[in-house]
Amino acid sequence: MIVSPRALLMAGAAVLALSSGAVARAAETAPAAEAGVAENQVDGVVVTGARTRTSAVTGLDMSLRETPQSVTILDQARIRSFGLTTVNDLLAQVTGVNVEKVETDRTYYNSRGFDITNFQVDGIGLPLIWGIQFGDLDTVLFDRVEVVRGANSMMTGTGNPSATVNYVRKRPTDSFQASAALQYGSWENYRLEADVSGPLDAAGAVRGRLIYANEDRGSYLDHYHVNRNVYSGLLAWDVTPKLTATAGYALQDNRSRGVLWGALPLLYSDGTRVDYPRSASTSADWTYWNVKDQTAFTELDYRFDNGWQVKATGTYKRFNENAKLLYAYDNPDPATGLGVKGMSGVYPSKYENFILDAYASGPFQLFGRTHQLVVGGQTSKSTGKEWENFSGDTILYPAVGLWGSQQVAEPTYPGAYQASDQTDRLSRFYAAAHFSVTDPFKVVAGFNALKLKSKGYSYGADTPRDEKKVSPYVGAVYDLTPNVSLYASYTDIFNPQSERDANNQNLPAAHGQAYEAGVKSEWFDHRLYLTGAVFQSEQKDLAFAVGMDGTRTVYDGLDTKVTGYELEATGALTDQWTLSAGWTQLKIEGENGQDREYLPRKTFKATTTYTFPELRNLTVGAAVRWQSAVSMVDIAPVEQKAYGVVDLMAGVDLTDKVRATLNVDNAADKTYLTSLMWTQSYYAAPRSASLRLTYSF
Repeated sequence: MIVSPRALLMAGAAVLALSSGAVARAAETAPAAEAGVAENQVDGVVVTGARTRTSAVTGLDMSLRETPQSVTILDQARIRSFGLTTVNDLLAQVTGVNVEKVETDRTYYNSRGFDITNFQVDGIGLPLIWGIQFGDLDTVLFDRVEVVRGANSMMTGTGNPSATVNYVRKRPTDSFQASAALQYGSWENYRLEADVSGPLDAAGAVRGRLIYANEDRGSYLDHYHVNRNVYSGLLAWDVTPKLTATAGYALQDNRSRGVLWGALPLLYSDGTRVDYPRSASTSADWTYWNVKDQTAFTELDYRFDNGWQVKATGTYKRFNENAKLLYAYDNPDPATGLGVKGMSGVYPSKYENFILDAYASGPFQLFGRTHQLVVGGQTSKSTGKEWENFSGDTILYPAVGLWGSQQVAEPTYPGAYQASDQTDRLSRFYAAAHFSVTDPFKVVAGFNALKLKSKGYSYGADTPRDEKKVSPYVGAVYDLTPNVSLYASYTDIFNPQSERDANNQNLPAAHGQAYEAGVKSEWFDHRLYLTGAVFQSEQKDLAFAVGMDGTRTVYDGLDTKVTGYELEATGALTDQWTLSAGWTQLKIEGENGQDREYLPRKTFKATTTYTFPELRNLTVGAAVRWQSAVSMVDIAPVEQKAYGVVDLMAGVDLTDKVRATLNVDNAADKTYLTSLMWTQSYYAAPRSASLRLTYSF
């Protein structure tokens, strides 16, 4: 269990730069059918098949069938149909991805047995601090989300064998479009959205887009409330027929109060389970966790007549956080319900990223055949400063049964000190080629050369680092038939770490190898995409928590091996019936019994919708998530049994311009814990409903 203060949990924010990747070039200029806006578009429902293209794996624009790794894309149709307004909701539907909601405002993600630490926007790495999402990241800014499972050192700079998540921005459109939406749901959840886009001059050379969302919601949890504002503005200018300049700014201001820091102690002091109501919380009304996330970017894109393209992107990201937090620890007495203690602190922090990425890509001729090449480079600077204002007051909780009616009084704080000041510089060069060896046989080969330097201090320890690595990547795809292809890929794992050992020194980078092989196929006139994959990854010296030194968590580098397989289907069975389904099964072998039993070994995800055009485009659908049992050990073992969650939706056109959508989440009202990653947890939301009205101009 991690019981150190928040600042210690995030000590060493040097990973801020480690997820940096090359620009995702899919669908920015591709024809509509190639970009996922398929020809078989049914009344506003976009069918995504294997012709969808991505460059998030190799930097080369390839179809999913040509790509030698597992890729899942969630488009606007899925986001709108199931009301996926936050990234947590969205990623919970992705095959092989687990969302570990350890607290109300801190979330981890994992895939294929490891934490996901590589995140991108339009292919540019804008990493999470320690791979953690603070607050709720709103999806209103994104056109779609691409998830590449497995190691992806080519495009991210590091080879973490979990997954890479690439958020693809909404962009200014060539023609005018606008929409507004109102939503109301359980626990007084109010939401407003507005999105307007189109040309700003008669010739259409200048285009703009404005996006806004506000969400104000209560919660089934005691004390908890969130207000989030999202703003974005983008401009695109065709300076010449070949040169396009784009600039944009986005702000997400997430303000939460009554937040969980840590969660519920699950066991009494005699090892028996505490029977909490689902609304139970260890928080108080005076706690808060405010996050302001700002990103600005400029982009120049030049297209030559011979098919080559040169693009340069500069990105600035600023992340400000201010939190007053309350943590509960120790196990209550089974007779009195007393014995839980608390600690509290105020934690302001500021992180900044400066990233410059440039690449050139295009066709070349060799041995009488046409191939594709991409060459690029990136440099970035990341800084992180954290302050701590920790209360020394004695904090005692009332009896467990009174937590819903009584809360802890706010303590006093002695004053803040600067606990961390770190700077990371990352430079890298990458190149990849897509060789058309024969008509049915294609090979992708490339490398990523990375250099990372860090300086500064964090909570009493200097954090210097000077590491470099060249990571190769190779993949192959062979078309057995016009519908079926075999593929295989290999990449190095190079995963720099900020965790510290018993001597208060940073652990070295984890390293290893990742392999994947499988089959990809297209059916029903390319509308349905079926894949099967087997994978194996080995990491040496991967950080695991092995104990405590006072309030500091101590880590050791241990060896871990993960093997498994995945099956996935996505696309359409008919013009009216869409389907997405995936099964993942893992085996995790860890040194010294570090097998991470909080990770489910089996997961199943599925969504389906059916549209009745003759009934005002009535669409009905369901989403299912199932996972096998998970467990952890506190003073006694704790298990969350296998469970499944069903979400339902129905949408209908009230008029030609107004559509109503009803979503019911956790329709069967299943009770389950959000995560057993730590020795504390809390209960997920019970059944809830929301109604959304969308007006399209």
